[in-house]
Amino acid sequence: MSEPIIDPATFAELQETAGADFVNELVQTFMEEAPAMLQELREALAAGNADDYRRAAHSLKSNSLTFGARTLGAMAREQELGGLPTDRSPAPLDALAEEYARVAAALTELCHG
Repeated sequence: MSEPIIDPATFAELQETAGADFVNELVQTFMEEAPAMLQELREALAAGNADDYRRAAHSLKSNSLTFGARTLGAMAREQELGGLPTDRSPAPLDALAEEYARVAAALTELCHG
């Protein structure tokens, strides 16, 4: 059995402590800001800017884990701790973007489903 895209216990706890309406607002903000974080990662990779790369990966990780998006959070954590790919390959960022798309769809379903 594969891990759910969004950990139901984490998401339920967030809704219980913060309220469903506020969580919906948080989700909306995340879905507006996460693509910018992914773009920041791509720009930092292209520029060879390790600090910006690590900072964007950290932000994406933290925000992902807030909602229980464990896989996305783990992938972002790998980028945060690993730093700039030595081969400057965009493959890890492509994988992050694909997982983000899955997370965004799952969060939309949870909030509006």
